[in-house]
Amino acid sequence: MRFLPPLAIVLLVTGCGPTPEPVSGPPAAVEVPFTAEGRLAFVRDGNPLVTITIEIADDDSTRTRGLMQRSGLPENSGMLFIFPLEEVQSFWMANTQMALDLVFVDGQGRIDSIARYAKPLSTEPVVSAGPARYVVEVEAGFADTWGLVEGDSVDWERY
Repeated sequence: MRFLPPLAIVLLVTGCGPTPEPVSGPPAAVEVPFTAEGRLAFVRDGNPLVTITIEIADDDSTRTRGLMQRSGLPENSGMLFIFPLEEVQSFWMANTQMALDLVFVDGQGRIDSIARYAKPLSTEPVVSAGPARYVVEVEAGFADTWGLVEGDSVDWERY
């Protein structure tokens, strides 16, 4: 009669049991929550058109992440990107799940250009028409809903 060594018995016993459920597809991405960090008003002729709550992206890490890993934004909210230099800005939507309007703003707070309905998950660059120091991302259709145009301005503050 042949005996199994004790280690083989332990391996046989621990290897038995219910089969784990198969995993289908990649693990779900963690949704990044919106963090209110300030407010921003879109202004025409000194009168506010609409005021939104903003999250602020003012360093390389937050500007790179932007609105990735989000399926939507709270109503009347967006993200303000602050750049160290006023220059032509270029964005892409490769990892962004929702369509956006990108409002490019110069160093004096004036809207230089608006890219409406930027396509989600696209690698096509979305580029400002001229130099911009700030970019405001809001859900697609926001600029049309509020009638934003080049020459309007923004006024913002951090909480």
